[in-house]
Amino acid sequence: MAEDNSIFIGNKPFMNYVTGVVMQFTTKGASNVIIKARGKFISRAVDVAEVARKRFLENTVEVRDIKIDSEEFESDAGRPVRVSNIEITLGKK
Repeated sequence: MAEDNSIFIGNKPFMNYVTGVVMQFTTKGASNVIIKARGKFISRAVDVAEVARKRFLENTVEVRDIKIDSEEFESDAGRPVRVSNIEITLGKK
C-alpha cells in the first residue's frame, strides 16, 4: 500500500495543520506532502504551506506543484453547486 502524505484543511486551529505538515517531513521522513482544501479553506491551505515552508522548514522544502480544479454537485435544494479545490505539493529540496 502506498503512503498517503496528504493534509486536508478544515476547521481545526491553523497551527494543527502546520504541525501536521512539519511532522510528515521530520518524523515520517516524507519526501512530498500534499495540502488539500476546498472552497473557503483554500486561502488557509496557502497560508499553511507558506508558514510551514518559510518559518519551520526554511531552506529544506519547496513548492513542487499546485493543482486547481472545481467540482460540481447537487445541493440539498436540488440546484447544481460548483466548489473550487486546490492541491499544493511540497517537496524536499
